[in-house]
Amino acid sequence: MASVTFDKATRVYPGSTKPAVDQLEIEIEDGEFLVLVGPSGCGKSTSLRMLAGLEDVNGGAIRIGDRDVTHLPPKDRDIAMVFQNYALYPHMTVADNMGFALKIAGVNKAEIRKKVEEAAKILDLTEYLDRKPKALSGGQRQRVAMGRAIVREPQVFLMDEPLSNLDAKLRVSTRTQIASLQRRLGITTVYVTHDQVEALTMGDRVAVLKDGLLQQVDTPRNMYDRPANLFVAGFIGSPAMNLVEVPITDGGVKFGNSVVPVSREALSAASDKGDMTVTVGVRPEHFDVAGAESDQGLAVSVNVVEELGADGYVYGSARVGGEDKDLVVRVGGRAIPEKGSVLHVVPRPEEIHVFSTSTGERLSG
Repeated sequence: MASVTFDKATRVYPGSTKPAVDQLEIEIEDGEFLVLVGPSGCGKSTSLRMLAGLEDVNGGAIRIGDRDVTHLPPKDRDIAMVFQNYALYPHMTVADNMGFALKIAGVNKAEIRKKVEEAAKILDLTEYLDRKPKALSGGQRQRVAMGRAIVREPQVFLMDEPLSNLDAKLRVSTRTQIASLQRRLGITTVYVTHDQVEALTMGDRVAVLKDGLLQQVDTPRNMYDRPANLFVAGFIGSPAMNLVEVPITDGGVKFGNSVVPVSREALSAASDKGDMTVTVGVRPEHFDVAGAESDQGLAVSVNVVEELGADGYVYGSARVGGEDKDLVVRVGGRAIPEKGSVLHVVPRPEEIHVFSTSTGERLSG
């Protein structure tokens, strides 16, 4: 097993002046499950392909363990990759697909069969070993692709959106299987997805990229509780965090008809930047709903209600700073408001996030 280091790794595609990945710096520990996440075109797949040796590195270095692999061909890097489209050989059986890399490496037949059977047992594929891929479901094919990676016993697993071809229910169960399998095998894994729910539920740590730049790398809990900037705040969490630009006032920020206290450090940091307003972030579950008669906080006109049984999400709009702003508020399943009604909501002071309106960086502790 081995650690993985991106040391200011940069990739500039031919004909482009802007790097697709710009000085990426991440240390991935031995046995860690790291998820690279971000919107389309942010550089996450390029980063993975640089690690795999499928993309040139134009600056910086990449190390696996203490070996510099920056310019090594893929076959010499001791990695195994699982792709989105399975990449199975249609004319071969499941067993032959899983053992193909070992056969090419000259491993004897008995050893290959032993390793394939061990991997098939782990992945619940034993009864399918003599079938061709076309006789399998999408989820089973993805497990065959996983098995092919496992039998090689690589130092690092690389997974490029391996679940995006599966239906929603299968994605959830396969997600759990991959995470528990990785923990059992203890192999360092770098996993790429655009789905932030996948990122938060699977990774030991999550790295968020935007436009080729690393925004934050942290545990899922820290990233949810302390996003480093406005981009991470709006990207991580489902439904997304509410982000509202509000004026600074004595002792806090003016949130509708209420003043919500904010730490003195955050306010002085904002005034140092010359900001008269700050952007406040509130997760949907961190609003308190005031009584119908109250005029506290913000008046939210209810447009759509999603009832989920145990709780519900209210999608509404509120007048903030002279313009209408969309807000999402989580409410209890037994206290669902009517469409067209008005809710008064106040954010919980200890749960709000404060960001600089001009730079987007986090100001609150």
